Amino acid sequence: MNITKGGLVLFSGNSNPSCMELAKKISERLGVELGKVQVHQEPNRETRVQIQESVRGKDVFIIQTVSKDVNTTIMELLIMVYACRTSCSKSIIGVVPYFPYSKQCKMRKRGSIVSKLLASMMCKAGLTHLITMDLHQKEIQGFFNIPVDNLRASPFLIQYIQEEIPDYRNAVIVAKSPSSAKRAQSFAERLRLGIAVIHGEAQDAESDLVDGRHSPPSVKNIASLHPTLEIPMLIPKEKPPITVVGDVGGRIAIIVDDIIDDVDSFLAAAETLKERGAYKIFVMATHGLLSSDAPRLIEESAIDEVVVTNTIPHEIQKLQCPKIKTVDISMILSEAIRRIHNGESMSYLFRNIGLDD
Repeated sequence: MNITKGGLVLFSGNSNPSCMELAKKISERLGVELGKVQVHQEPNRETRVQIQESVRGKDVFIIQTVSKDVNTTIMELLIMVYACRTSCSKSIIGVVPYFPYSKQCKMRKRGSIVSKLLASMMCKAGLTHLITMDLHQKEIQGFFNIPVDNLRASPFLIQYIQEEIPDYRNAVIVAKSPSSAKRAQSFAERLRLGIAVIHGEAQDAESDLVDGRHSPPSVKNIASLHPTLEIPMLIPKEKPPITVVGDVGGRIAIIVDDIIDDVDSFLAAAETLKERGAYKIFVMATHGLLSSDAPRLIEESAIDEVVVTNTIPHEIQKLQCPKIKTVDISMILSEAIRRIHNGESMSYLFRNIGLDD
């Protein structure tokens, strides 16, 4: 049954088969067929796009998940958006569950804010609205000059905990670093569980040298400005010994985060929790990038199960590691599309979500 008004066209990028699978699930929920578009790579790896049906005056939604070849995926999305723009679409809404380059959202020494660059490119290509999920930093929304709906996967992950972990009442929500404590607190309050924080692990790369202002001026320049000027220097950081703030002995430990890519920090956290007496360890994350040999490392680790959503395709990783489980979030994406197309309020999708969630 078609539950949307007319004038909606749904396209899917073809960066990988799983993108088509997610798009098909969304189209089935909406009761519309996927639009016809031809996207392929030329022998010289240029991307060619041809829209094969009229989009004039219509609301176009382009679903694009990020594959391993992230740069090709981005170019495919940009060219599809620009093709719809030049075909006189009424609006062009990007459905990008995982926003690529989201980890590069802060200034590093002599670096750049790449996610800001990507946001500018999307807007310049003709995107009029963006639907995404669990941005690595909520401030990324400010990089766009178009509306951005940052949906949440936590209701689906919480539902998985309640339905698939029989003795979850004996669990404790764990933040593997103090920076992820807010997310852990949100899960713990909704599940009525305790919280534990691991402190003392190696600092994340993005927490070091983030503002690019670490090169002091030469002594000559300082003297020329002010003969007596002395800039106080901070004491160098020293990594403290790893400690777990909270009791995990005889409990199920559920580590929560937004992205699981390089699994070293998760493996170290799992070993620490095992040493402190946790008898089962789960990892819950929205985006399962699971790069390189992450599946093998997870399979050989103390982690019992890794639960991620299908914002990013990971079918190959699941074949390599049976511990990886998937939660489907096509329902909330399809409802967001329906509401935007019909001009309905989006607040229903953000019910009970606070500013700190």
